[in-house]
Amino acid sequence: QVQLVESGGGSVQAGGSLRLSCAASGSISSINLMVWHRQAPGKQREMVASIMSGGSTHYGDSVKGRFTISRDNTKNTVYLQMNSLKPEDTGNYYCHAVMRPGFSSNDYWGQGTQVTVAS
Repeated sequence: QVQLVESGGGSVQAGGSLRLSCAASGSISSINLMVWHRQAPGKQREMVASIMSGGSTHYGDSVKGRFTISRDNTKNTVYLQMNSLKPEDTGNYYCHAVMRPGFSSNDYWGQGTQVTVAS
């Protein structure tokens, strides 16, 4: 099993920055991909950024150039640095671990952390 705990959410003015953290524990070595998603009220969940076990990253079009995903393997933590925040970035941000094929479960989710960007 894998446990994911997000932190770092909060309220910020437009143009500000926040850094989210996702601390993972359990079967860390079986994680293939870590993803940050977000969901705003009344909207579908959206992929924000992802990082492969090999280090390659991918970003949603709406956050390219503003958000950066990274990880610290010594702390088993994935980060999402969010700069130049906009009101439309408001939502609940979830950490998602996609496991390697053959693992007992396909994926795990964190509980989420709320980000609110005021105009």
